[in-house]
Amino acid sequence: MSTPRFDAVAVGDALPELTLPPVDRTTLALFAGASGDHNPIHIDLDFARRAGMPDVFAHGMLGMAWLGRLLTGWAPQSQLRRFQARFQGITQLGNAIRCRGRVVEKLEVNGERCVRIELQSANQFGQTKIVGEALVALP
Repeated sequence: MSTPRFDAVAVGDALPELTLPPVDRTTLALFAGASGDHNPIHIDLDFARRAGMPDVFAHGMLGMAWLGRLLTGWAPQSQLRRFQARFQGITQLGNAIRCRGRVVEKLEVNGERCVRIELQSANQFGQTKIVGEALVALP
């Protein structure tokens, strides 16, 4: 990966999109095991239905992890200074998520040249699932 340079990045630049395959039960089970989040609403159909949901659905932190993957595909994790997100919709089974990012500001923070990036994930129907932002230091 070649690290983006502060002088070569402009406000409005888009990060390369990350498009993921449709969410399935295997993905949810693997994430539960990797994260330690075994909340049954994400892996047990009967539990999800008793809770009033039509089926299990993705962990919010799985969606945030995908946005983190978008960021670290663009710049090394060691350059990430802040990463925050707001969950706006449930990611259902079968949703194919697309993650996007866009540079919205260039600034200096604590003596480092940084960019502020707006983040968004949406499913194949254009329904927003997560919005957020990140601060990335660039050489």
